[in-house]
Amino acid sequence: MQESVIYQDILQKGIAQGFAQGFAQGEKQGEKQGENQGENQGEVAVILRLLHRFCGPINLEIESRIQSLSKPQLEELSKAFLDFTNLADLQQWLDSH
Repeated sequence: MQESVIYQDILQKGIAQGFAQGFAQGEKQGEKQGENQGENQGEVAVILRLLHRFCGPINLEIESRIQSLSKPQLEELSKAFLDFTNLADLQQWLDSH
């Protein structure tokens, strides 16, 4: 049966359909992941600009810690930033998150 032309045709169509569906799903997943990364990078850039304006240049360790925050953490930081009075407040916030 596996050698029959009809079986082979159905098998090839199934493989092609599975490949197309897998590719489409992977493409959607990649687009979503790219959008999320872009949003995070944008939030990081805004926060770093605000911090630079607020307290001047910041050290690379703090910048690196901010860049490694998750999206929810970045949103929390952007809200908390409004209550900061100095760089120590930022350091304390980073230590607690």
